[in-house]
Amino acid sequence: MTSVALQRNIFDDDHDAFRETVRRFAERDVAPRLREWADAGQVDRDIYRQAGKLGLLGINVEERFAGGGTDDFRFNAIVIEELCRVGAPAVVMGLAGINDLVTPYLVSLASDEQKHRFLTPLCTGEKIGAIAMTEPGAGSDLAAISTTALRDGDELVLNGTKIFISNGMLADFVIVAAKTDPAAGKKGVSLLVVEDGVAGFTRNGPLHKVGLAAQDTAELVFDDVRVPLGNVLGEVNDGFGYLRHNLPQERLSVAVTSMASMRRTFDQALAYSCDRTAFGRRVADFQANRFYLAELATEIEIAQCFTDRCILDAAHGTLDEVTAAMAKWWITELQQRVVQRAVQLHGGYGYMREYDVAQDYLDCRGGPIYAGTTEIMKEIIGRKLTRA
Repeated sequence: MTSVALQRNIFDDDHDAFRETVRRFAERDVAPRLREWADAGQVDRDIYRQAGKLGLLGINVEERFAGGGTDDFRFNAIVIEELCRVGAPAVVMGLAGINDLVTPYLVSLASDEQKHRFLTPLCTGEKIGAIAMTEPGAGSDLAAISTTALRDGDELVLNGTKIFISNGMLADFVIVAAKTDPAAGKKGVSLLVVEDGVAGFTRNGPLHKVGLAAQDTAELVFDDVRVPLGNVLGEVNDGFGYLRHNLPQERLSVAVTSMASMRRTFDQALAYSCDRTAFGRRVADFQANRFYLAELATEIEIAQCFTDRCILDAAHGTLDEVTAAMAKWWITELQQRVVQRAVQLHGGYGYMREYDVAQDYLDCRGGPIYAGTTEIMKEIIGRKLTRA
């Protein structure tokens, strides 16, 4: 069995040293506990504190707020890749949820006072954050959200329900997208921070998903929750623009997760095919299977090249909405094909839960759905292509 993986040239010595730190963390602190966390429906809070101590959270945050002081998405990608290497995409969604979903809003929009309250403990792992956009009646169409936050003196009164929220059960605070001017549509959306323990804020979960069992997903309910105006991020009614600005990084994070996960799946399928015998010869010695392996290896390398280009774009601050949409839909859909073929190459064992490929089959299905469905990604690209 010979690897045909191409040499990647987007990382330097600092990235390589950081990767070793993340790899030790993933192998020592994460991999042995995956089954425990899957049974519990969420990871242990201590893993966030450990990640914080190692500098794996808030990598792009200023050092005065306990961050890494390095605005370079390549470090974010390394965290994702090394966790996926040990089969922990569910843990990725928790930690990357902080690095690529929550942190960017606080970095770009929060006041210094808000950063000290929310960003510093987020970077140390003492607090866990989440962002709540999706609703039971509004998924990819963020302009259609019905949650409202209406002003009453120096407070906003928040009412509504959010669904499928990552880190929803563990979160010490949640950035909520709500309409502060319902009559204005998407021009009336604001972002506000809701803290744990306030009256009227309840959670239901962890929700039972098909895969990613260790990833904490919840429904959040807000019933006349009173939020101080001081918890608004950025300007009132400008939230929709903030969301659109930050979604490309979230979508790239999903693409990197799928990319790294499918590599692991393929490597295991290749090893199994070279080891398993049928009809007196290796599974890999059947021409049809060799062709399948050759096709998948080629597609994976092509996808890696595009992913690396997107990682560099993000590191340089030039990743755009359309490119991120291309990466998100293509790579998550490619992962479906890789995993399906890997299961088939394993035969009956590929359908057994004790084999990693069976878990991969369950875990990967959400990729083309969350952070914007494949259909929405194609719509973003198509609109750009055909705009007059």
